[in-house]
Amino acid sequence: MSTFSPAPGAAPVLRQLVTQAGMEARLMLRNGEQLLLAVVIPVVVLVGAVQGADRIGLGIDGRTVDVLTPGVLALAVMSTAFTSLAIATGFERRYGVLKRLGTAPLSRGTLLGGKVAALLVVQVLQFGVIGGVGLALGWRGPDGVGAVLALILAALLGTAAFASLGMLLAGSLRAEATLAAANLVYLLLLAGGAVVLPVSAYGGLGDVVRWLPSGALGEAVRAACDGAVAVRDLLVLVGWAVGGAALTTRTFKWE
Repeated sequence: MSTFSPAPGAAPVLRQLVTQAGMEARLMLRNGEQLLLAVVIPVVVLVGAVQGADRIGLGIDGRTVDVLTPGVLALAVMSTAFTSLAIATGFERRYGVLKRLGTAPLSRGTLLGGKVAALLVVQVLQFGVIGGVGLALGWRGPDGVGAVLALILAALLGTAAFASLGMLLAGSLRAEATLAAANLVYLLLLAGGAVVLPVSAYGGLGDVVRWLPSGALGEAVRAACDGAVAVRDLLVLVGWAVGGAALTTRTFKWE
């Protein structure tokens, strides 16, 4: 009698989650377009805005680099959790990847959890690169351990909000439409969503744009880097995350 015998069955959920997250992270980091959105564009925005702020007259109170670096960190979260996730998932639907994964022991929750975990891995790399560039430009960084924890909380809630919206977009539109819509929304929020610039720079519109997920995330990250917790903005992100997740659950199509 053989010492070994077949033991068919699914791997433990935690192992499935870690394996899926690793694969998703590798795919994102190997994709040139994803790297462009995740790292290159935010770094270019940061360097260009800091160097040209005085010439453009952005009307920023305080040191420019201390205001813009947290905003670009928020932009990096939006780039990865919304735009990159929406485009990648949209084309996975088109090519039948999600349909085939649905036949595996991998549950929908584990699949989505793996995607979110991969986003967090990529965001750690983003924060390292962008934070390093900011420090080189004179940024002071988060003020203490409390500020770091507040920054992590803002990033997590921002990821949840934008990931739910990205999945909502990817699960309800065709791949080409998702590509166009995700990039359009990204550009609109970059220009007028109070993610890089504070709401005070938008005059009377500031009270409106801070209710957008981009404005709430930008304000929460800026407050965190100053050692404060922007409770209202964090609650706005929770609202977007819950609303987006609820709509995604009802409308998401796997093929």
